[in-house]
Amino acid sequence: MAQLTTSDGVKLYYEETGSGLPIVFVHEFAGDSRSYEPQVRYFSRRYRCINFNARGFPPSDVPENFESYSQARARDDIRDVLDALKIEKAHILGISMGGFATLHFGFAYPERALSLIVAGCGYGAAPGTRQQFHDETARTAAQIADKGMAEVSKSYGSGPTRVQLRNKDPRGYAEFMQQLSEHSTLGSANTMRGVQARRPSLWDLVDDMKKLDVPTLVATGDEDDPCLEPGLLMKRHIKSAALVVLPNTGHALNLEEPDLFNRLCDDFFHQVEVGRWPRRDPKAVPGAILGM
Repeated sequence: MAQLTTSDGVKLYYEETGSGLPIVFVHEFAGDSRSYEPQVRYFSRRYRCINFNARGFPPSDVPENFESYSQARARDDIRDVLDALKIEKAHILGISMGGFATLHFGFAYPERALSLIVAGCGYGAAPGTRQQFHDETARTAAQIADKGMAEVSKSYGSGPTRVQLRNKDPRGYAEFMQQLSEHSTLGSANTMRGVQARRPSLWDLVDDMKKLDVPTLVATGDEDDPCLEPGLLMKRHIKSAALVVLPNTGHALNLEEPDLFNRLCDDFFHQVEVGRWPRRDPKAVPGAILGM
C-alpha cells in the first residue's frame, strides 16, 4: 500500500497509474480515491494519474482532533502530494470538496498547476445560505458522530442532487452508496467540522479569482442547484476560466456522465498543453444589457 507523509506528519494513501503528464484527482466528501475509477481508466492510457484519499478517509490517517482538518490543510495536502512524488507541475482535478481544495490550490500555488478543473463546487458558498449551511454541517457532523457513517450514509447519499445517479445508473449508485457507508465515522465528522463548516464563501474570494491566471475549467450539473450560481461567479471573475454545464445531471457528474465528463476534460487538457487555452477578451464583458 503506497503512502506519503504530509508536511504536518499525516500519512495519505495514494495510487499511481499510467505515465506521461501528471493529473492529480481530489475527491469529494462523499467519495474517496475510488470515485475516480472511470477517469483513471480513461486517462491513464496517456497520463500519469495520481488519486489519493484525503486525511480522515482510510487507509489515509484519521487525525483525532478536528483542528487538523481545514480548507488550508486540504489545499496544502495537494501540494504535499506533488512534493512527495517530486512533481513540479500537474493538472489538478477536484470535485465538490475537492473542487474547493483545487481552487484554493490555484490561488496559493499557481506555479504548480498546469491547469485546474473545479467541478461541482459551491455548496454553502452563496451569501444568503451561509447560516443555513453552517447549521446543516453542524447537524450532519453531530449525526455522523452519534449514529455512525454507515447509518448516515443512507440519507446523505440520497439527497436531491444524488437521485440523478440513482436513476441513470442503479449499479453505479449502489457501488457509490456502499463505498460511502465504509467511510470512517471519526474522519467524516472531523472533515465536516474542520473543512466543510469553516471554508470561506466563494463570494469572499472574488479578488483572488480576479488574480488567477491558471487555465481553469469550471464544471457543474444543471440539476446541482447549489453549484449553478457559484459556477457563474467563477466564470465571471476568473479570466482564464470556461464554464460547462452538463444537462440533466446532479452532483456526482463524473460518475453520472463519465464519457461526457472525460471528453470535456480531455479536450481541455489538450488545449492547455498546446498553448491554445484562451483568456477572456475584455471586449466580451458587456457594459450594457444589449452589449451596444
